[in-house]
Amino acid sequence: MSTPITLTVPVPEDVTERYAQASGDRNPIHLDEAFARSVGLPGRILHGLWTAAHVARAAGQAGETGPLLGEGAAARYALASLELQFRGMGRIGPDLEISGQADTDADTDGTVAVTLSVTQDGTRLVRNARARVRTR
Repeated sequence: MSTPITLTVPVPEDVTERYAQASGDRNPIHLDEAFARSVGLPGRILHGLWTAAHVARAAGQAGETGPLLGEGAAARYALASLELQFRGMGRIGPDLEISGQADTDADTDGTVAVTLSVTQDGTRLVRNARARVRTR
């Protein structure tokens, strides 16, 4: 049995500058529109790890909202692992749509499986994201 997961993530104009300040990743493909276009990109692109962080957030919310553990159980879960495959470049502006499902039964190691994907304007950016959420 599984529980659906959905998360919409806004992508504001200044997100790549804010993420660059926080992460130290100041690659101009994320910050400079003209440079990004000069190397064949459609414009500035999102940092991959910013996108991955939101995939982790979606997996974690499976525990926060109760379907995995029951109401009031959010303090007893943690993201145990995350694997994902990038298939496209995120752009500035359109929301990211993260969707997937979480198993409702824990394995013997106390984790549940979560599978997720990310799309933006109908283009798949991440596929086959697999997380394990610890439930005890």
